[in-house]
This record gives sequence, structure tokens and C-alpha cells, in this order.
Amino acid sequence: MLAARAHKDSDALHLHKIPAPVPGPQDVLVKVASAGLAPGMMTLLARGAFTHLPTTLGHEAAGTIAAVGSEVAGIAIGTRVRVHPNLNCGSCRYCRSDRDMMCPQQSMIGHAAFGDVPMPLYDRYHDGGMAEYIRVPHWLVDTLPDNVSFDVGAKVHDLANAVRALKCAELPLGATLVVTAATGTMGTATVKLARHFGITRLILIGRSAERLAAVRPLAGDLPTDTVALEELPPDWAKEGGLTRALRALVPQGADAVLDFVPEGPATSQALAALATGGSLVHMGGSSAPLSLPMIAIMVNLWRVVGTRACTRTDVHEVLTLLAQGALDAEELITHRYPLAEANEAIDAIQSRKEPIWMAVVNP
Repeated sequence: MLAARAHKDSDALHLHKIPAPVPGPQDVLVKVASAGLAPGMMTLLARGAFTHLPTTLGHEAAGTIAAVGSEVAGIAIGTRVRVHPNLNCGSCRYCRSDRDMMCPQQSMIGHAAFGDVPMPLYDRYHDGGMAEYIRVPHWLVDTLPDNVSFDVGAKVHDLANAVRALKCAELPLGATLVVTAATGTMGTATVKLARHFGITRLILIGRSAERLAAVRPLAGDLPTDTVALEELPPDWAKEGGLTRALRALVPQGADAVLDFVPEGPATSQALAALATGGSLVHMGGSSAPLSLPMIAIMVNLWRVVGTRACTRTDVHEVLTLLAQGALDAEELITHRYPLAEANEAIDAIQSRKEPIWMAVVNP
């Protein structure tokens, strides 16, 4: 089969013909129809977070069951499925309390390992979905509703990540929510899901006014304002211009910020625009330190929460919304690439020279 592989000391993907995986007794083999793309894959690769190289990348995949192991029951060949990439022990206190991403063994198929403990599941299932076939344990596939495309099925993981971030915000009914990096994958997913969390007003932050204008219709009839960083005063990063812009829109402060920016001062400045008791949930992987004194967080009773992944519960909630027709995510898929153009696809989502909401590879 054809697969997009990562190698040690290489910052590019390598297309190889390799043997198709053979399912073990408790495995299923999925013929991949769609694999999701995420810019963070290459960043983690450069940081050495992939502990098994060479490996096939891609933690998001959907397709049809092509073969089942001898001990697998209840899953028929030809079933349409999406692959749940999170590998966890299933028995620790985190796994037993809907906090899967906190498991010491937490790692992801086709992605990175995050701990320093033995990870037998990651050792076996580190190869991901940017290939014609993927082998996974049978308990990590979810049946796709008939009305959900493979492309959307591959991106259910990102929609579920947005669900988790929204839950972490502990929003009051009728909340005003600020979303940073609103023109990217997580931002657009959050805009699509906002009405399902009782939000009554959105404020979207992005670099480009033009790209924000394209995202705004995703909110439907939900009142939505936008703040383009390119339209702020030139010294906004040093002088708190984003905070002032947000306070002008919501003098009493926003109830929460979902922060997906990977770098820069926007996180701290959005935090300073929260209402008393508001929450900032960060899922952008930024290395920038918060510039506010801790006393400001104390006096304003602000909550700063980090989250890095969804749980299986979040996934099932997304699949239910999709199956019921309450959520239509098809328009979020803006870019599709053949597997042979995997490197071009990675370059496109990293450079973001053109607007990309969600991108997939179709082997």
C-alpha cells in the first residue's frame, strides 16, 4: 500500500510502498477513505514527540472495515467507521472518569506519545491513517451515520476537541464567548458548535478581516462580532490594543475565551477582557508566558484551563448531533488532497497562505 511516512532527522513526509498491515486477533483493518491533516503533526515531529520512526502519520481517519481479527465480534466487513486515535490504558482514575487525555499512557495513533511510561498500545499502533489501510484495535472504531461523509468522519476528532474546550469553559446560559484564531480548524469548529452550548453572542478574533468575514456566516443567526488584528493600532501587542477592542464590544467583559492561538500576546490580552469569574480555555499550544500578574487572576476570580484532547464521550456527542442533522459540518472541509500530494498539503496548512478551515487527504 501507499503510505506517507515520517523519518528520523527529516522534516518532510516520504511516500513509500509498504506491506499492508495484517490485523491481529483483536484488530480491525480499515480501508482509509479520508485522513485528516493537522499542522501540529510536523511541529511535534521536529520536537521528537514521535518515539517510533519511521512511522505513518495521521491521527484522523475514516473508511470501511476491510478485515477483522479472529476474536472480533459485532463488526462487519464493509461497515463505515471513523477511527478514534486516543490510546489509553482504560483502567486508571482518569480513564474511568471521562478524562482520557490525562491517562499516563495517553498517546495517539499516527501522532505523538506524551508520557515517559511504558506504552504498549502506542508501540503496536503508532502507524496512522495517511495510508491506504490502517490497523487499529476493534474498540477504537465508531460507526459513521449514513448521512456523515468520510471527510467529516475523519474530522470528528477536531469537532470533539472543540466540544471538550467548550465544556471546560463552564459557560453560563446566554454566554458571550470570545474565540481566538477563529479562522482555523478549531476556531471554525467552535463557531459551528456554539449554539449547542447556550451561547448568545460570539466575538471572533483573527489576523485578517477578510478571513473573519468568510467565517462569520458559520454562526448563522447568532449575533457575532469580529476583531481583526491587522486593523488594530500598530502598537497593539505592547499597549493592550486587543483588550481595549474587546472591552469596547463587551464593557462588562466576556464570559469565556476559547484560545487557539499558537503564539503571541493575544492570549494574555483576551484574558484581561474577561468578566469577573470568567474562564480562558487554552488549546493552542502557545509557548508565550501570560503577562498578567497573578493578583489580577485572583482578584477577578478568573479561571485559566488547559486542555489537549477530547474524550470518547465528546466524540459520541458529536456523532449524535451529526446523525440527527442538528450539526452540518460538511462546509468546514475546504481542502482535499490525494495522498500523493501529502507534502503539498502539509505545506499549505502550515503556511496558511490561503484560507484553510479543515483539510483532508483522500488515499
